[in-house]
Amino acid sequence: MNDRNNENSEISLKELIATGKKWLFFLVSEWKIVILAGIIGGCLGVTYSVFKKPIYTAKLSFALEDEKTGGGIGNALGLATSLGLDVGGEGGGIFTGSNLAELFKSRSMVEQTLLTPVKVDGELISLAEMYIQNNNWRKKWEGDDKFKSLQFLPNNKRVGFTRVHDSILGKIYENLSKGGLNVGQKDKKVAIITIDVSSKNELFAKYFCEALAKQVGKFYVETKSKKARLNMDILERQTDSVRRELNGAITGVAVANDNTFNLNPALNVRRTPSARRQVDVQANTAILTELVKQAELAKVALRKETPLIQIIDTPILPLAKEHLGILKGLIIGAFIAIFLTAGFLVLKKTINTI
Repeated sequence: MNDRNNENSEISLKELIATGKKWLFFLVSEWKIVILAGIIGGCLGVTYSVFKKPIYTAKLSFALEDEKTGGGIGNALGLATSLGLDVGGEGGGIFTGSNLAELFKSRSMVEQTLLTPVKVDGELISLAEMYIQNNNWRKKWEGDDKFKSLQFLPNNKRVGFTRVHDSILGKIYENLSKGGLNVGQKDKKVAIITIDVSSKNELFAKYFCEALAKQVGKFYVETKSKKARLNMDILERQTDSVRRELNGAITGVAVANDNTFNLNPALNVRRTPSARRQVDVQANTAILTELVKQAELAKVALRKETPLIQIIDTPILPLAKEHLGILKGLIIGAFIAIFLTAGFLVLKKTINTI
């Protein structure tokens, strides 16, 4: 049985080699067609490499500041909480790690970034307008009145936007999301996130990458520190209000004392207004003292929340570019053309044989 299996294997291998030689001789006999196809494919590859614009990639990396509450500050904040006052502290936990990466790729952040002003050839335009010019969309819109007068002014914050504006911004966002914008964390053990922006225009890749980091950083800081900032504003308003009441009470004590100057000692009831105002002074003084303490704690909590993003590396010109060289285009084009031609000839020969 083993001898028979070995013989079958040897026969199958011999048949396979013989078949391969047969097709090889056939392709050699058609060498003119194969070489012509390789030449044509190489020319097409060279043409593609010449007219294909290079892709520039801007890279930016940043680290998240993750400062934990502790020590004397933590004890002070804990005391404030026990007194029923919320002075901030930990917040914004939803924007950590992969969630922050998704925030960078969100449509809201990308569209707000596209309205950021940049200076191109001495003219101040938005990144959206720069993208439109880079892709020659204006020429395509010349015959369409709906798009012809469309403008994306810098810093207009979507004022007066129509469905057409939203559709164009949506299209730009879709194009960037397909591969023009990548945000990720290379290693889960390292809290460093990188942003990659690819574009055919080197300046657009650089400007958009920097503007996106700035826009998301601003939104991130405002969102994460919003609770602490609101509490600080409330405490400051309360402090100002109590201070005004205290000043009024001090003035009231002085007025009451003036009214009872040289008063007959037997008429003590006339001293009641002064005593009441004195109680107001003491009460407001105690309240103001505590509010000032809590306001300072709120400022400390707010400082702990900002800044939250530390830029490490920014894109520097010239940017890294991906470009298909002439020699590489020639080799790839010729190889693909020869492979397809050989496959076509073998298939045609097989069909004619049947």
